[in-house]
Amino acid sequence: MNIFWGMKKRILSGVLCLLMAGMVFCSSAVTSYAIPTEESIKAKENQISKAKKERDSLSSAKTNLEKVKKELEASKSDLNKYITQLDAQLSDIQANIDALTNDIAKKEEEIETTTEELHEAEEIQKAQYEAMKKRIRFMYERGDTLYLALLIESGTFSDMLNKAEYIEMLSSYDRQKLNEYISTTELIKLTKEALEEEKATLDEAKKVKEEEEASLQSLMNSKTNELNAVKNDIAGKEAAIAEYEAEIKAENAAIAALEAQVAAERAELTRYKYDGGVFTWPCPSYTRISDNYGMRMHPTLGVQKMHNGIDLAAPSGSAILAAYNGTVVAADYNSSMGNYIMINHGNGLYTIYMHASALYVSKGQDVTSGTKIAAVGSTGRSTGPHLHFGVRLNGNYVSPWNYLK
Repeated sequence: MNIFWGMKKRILSGVLCLLMAGMVFCSSAVTSYAIPTEESIKAKENQISKAKKERDSLSSAKTNLEKVKKELEASKSDLNKYITQLDAQLSDIQANIDALTNDIAKKEEEIETTTEELHEAEEIQKAQYEAMKKRIRFMYERGDTLYLALLIESGTFSDMLNKAEYIEMLSSYDRQKLNEYISTTELIKLTKEALEEEKATLDEAKKVKEEEEASLQSLMNSKTNELNAVKNDIAGKEAAIAEYEAEIKAENAAIAALEAQVAAERAELTRYKYDGGVFTWPCPSYTRISDNYGMRMHPTLGVQKMHNGIDLAAPSGSAILAAYNGTVVAADYNSSMGNYIMINHGNGLYTIYMHASALYVSKGQDVTSGTKIAAVGSTGRSTGPHLHFGVRLNGNYVSPWNYLK
């Protein structure tokens, strides 16, 4: 009797150890990982569908360059109208490029997250597989004997029913673990598919971005060629000079009108007093001066003319920063200045930023030194991407170098 009781104790001890090992594994897995559920599998299916839809929408968002050029052709007889329409297209394409840049960054983050999720799922699957191997080996070696001994050793019919329920619990536990393993395997399959779809979408976004950048460059080249052709077609140097002076006069008139408006609304719009501080460099990371302030030989006219600011050569889309604290008094478009911003710093001091591809601030907005206010472009009378940065004091242009480091 003692021998049978000892055998029974060893058998029950083995079962309890097995269950404890299973519970330890289960607890460990839940602590470190999330066991796959119908919701997590459905989420991966939705992720795959979303990546496919994003990839399909990329093609429809591309600029139809031939259509744009055909529409622009009709306006070439009126240079200002042509520049205005072309600049609108340049701004739209630059906006597409900026959006694609953001989408690419987000997609790269999503791919990194999905890769981590795949690694976690594979670790779960590995742990589940090892646990099931141990369980299967144990059941193969001792399973039938264990169940038979449990039933034989039952003292009463009620005890036997309890043991049978105990055996059913073990079987149910095994089925649960098998189902969890199957769910994990399905999640891994879907995660790998989601990863492939996201990578394909990322590649397509990069491709579309390159095409948009090529379209942007093509339109800027067309604009440069047209401006040069118009300059060369003007009969006689005097007419060309007069045309250039009229252009500058129109610019100055627009700026002067804004200054007059600020003077009339001084109580509302002037909230700053310039304190003599050094300006922030308005185009960070780009310091090459393509055209300096002062008298210079005009590149097309071949005569000495005043250049009322400094031109900073930089790629389209590069950040333009507010040089100092102030209030935006203009954020608008002009066929000569293109997209431009004018900031009032108080005490009669203003800064002007011309030819932007995009404007990020609006009239009446307060900005601090270093605020991103626009992006470099080639809008207006410009033949290449750059920032024209001007400084005015008491109604006249002055050298920006008086305020820059």
